[in-house]
Amino acid sequence: SSAIDACETSNGGCSAKAECRRTTPGNRVCVCNAGYTGDGIVCIEINPCLENNGGCDRNAECTQTGPNQAVCNCLKGYSGDGKRCTYISLCSQNNGGCSEFAICNDTEQTERTCTCKHNYIGDGFKCRGNIFQELLRDSNTSRFYFHLEALSIRDIAGPGPFTLFVPRTDILNSDPRVKDWIARGTMAQVLRYHMVGCASLLYNDLTTITNITSLHGDPIHIRYSQNSLVLNNKAEVVLSDAVGTNGVIHVINQILVP
Repeated sequence: SSAIDACETSNGGCSAKAECRRTTPGNRVCVCNAGYTGDGIVCIEINPCLENNGGCDRNAECTQTGPNQAVCNCLKGYSGDGKRCTYISLCSQNNGGCSEFAICNDTEQTERTCTCKHNYIGDGFKCRGNIFQELLRDSNTSRFYFHLEALSIRDIAGPGPFTLFVPRTDILNSDPRVKDWIARGTMAQVLRYHMVGCASLLYNDLTTITNITSLHGDPIHIRYSQNSLVLNNKAEVVLSDAVGTNGVIHVINQILVP
């Protein structure tokens, strides 16, 4: 009769994750399969992550995917293949999303702070300089800036504080009276009538005031009703509270005439 095959039934008593190998007649050894460890009777999956982080970078997460198999993924704030991960500086890309007039500081892997530079004011994401500079940066108010420049009106470049009511660019461009005022030499007075000195008045402040004196000298009448702020019974405030270092800009939809 043929020799007894010790591996014939139920894998010779070896683990299902082992190979039963015949040795001498009636004897066998159990050898754990690749990726498993043990005595062959009991075989346990090897978890490569338990040793040396599975060969992953120390700033990566090792995840077991099978017997002695794993993947490496870089942690948040790092980039690479998992075997090597490099720190991503948030500030290195697009100033970290901060304003161009702000300083970006990497604080932690996934954090950064935005701080407005000296001579600028804001939350770091929006930073404004003095209101004279700011007029030029917004197409709604840039025409007003050019009129001031043409007449060398520099009042609002000073320390302030000022409150400005700026007729929108399209209004200044389309109002036929502007050419007339320039020709007559009265444009400077008209422009100064849109400026208030000694106070930086926000929209909410204006809702509680009825009259304020302009740099021109004449008062501006203010009326607040039905959620709208109207100057001299005709010009409505359409954009408000652009706060600069030396005052605030409000945009209006009519020219104020002293």
